[in-house]
Amino acid sequence: MIPPVYPIGPVIKQEEHDESATEYMSWLDEQSPNSVLFVVLGSGGTLSGEQMTELAWGLELSRQRFIWVVRKPTEASSSGTFFNVGSDTYGPEEYLPEGFLEKIRGVGVVVPSWASQAAVLRHPSTGGFISHCGWNSTLESIVHGVPIIAWPLYAEQKMNATVLAEDIGVAVKPEVKAGQTVVGREEIARVVRMVMEGDEGDEIRRRVRELKETAEKALDAGGSSHESVCRVVEEWKALI
Repeated sequence: MIPPVYPIGPVIKQEEHDESATEYMSWLDEQSPNSVLFVVLGSGGTLSGEQMTELAWGLELSRQRFIWVVRKPTEASSSGTFFNVGSDTYGPEEYLPEGFLEKIRGVGVVVPSWASQAAVLRHPSTGGFISHCGWNSTLESIVHGVPIIAWPLYAEQKMNATVLAEDIGVAVKPEVKAGQTVVGREEIARVVRMVMEGDEGDEIRRRVRELKETAEKALDAGGSSHESVCRVVEEWKALI
């Protein structure tokens, strides 16, 4: 006999207030609606030094406002942060391209290692999300109605990115040119501009907002997820 399955999602953790978030959240408060790109590759995602350089100059080339959570690059593994906790003894200025921080002053904010992701995604100034497409980040982006630029690194993330871009229509995937091993700065700038200010970005934003509304209805009283939880409670009560 197959046991019953009760869909109750989307379920995301509500983050507690983070005092260290004051600086970048205050900056976000000053920006226009949907004008800021949020860049973060999960709890343990890292880039190679070459790819970090291309991403940095791609963001600068896009001329879009952004918040970028930066971690020390690694050539060994895209999940390197998981296995090198505490190894980053230097600040981002030690491994970002020379002159980058000066060029983006007033336009971009670089946050070392970690940021309050849910708080940034639900902020009205946030209009795009470069994400590794881990499941928690995927749910948070949909629940908060933010279009995704998919940057999968490992595990199930490539499958998630494909589904989000090709099946659901809430993401785009940058391309690696033939003969190259990293996403180039011009391609990064292209997809960022497309999502943040292009017609295709508007369509993705419309679609993700539809899913946001669907998720809200599912969690509201009388919604499918709410009803599933109620059924589970009633079945457990019957066993007492």
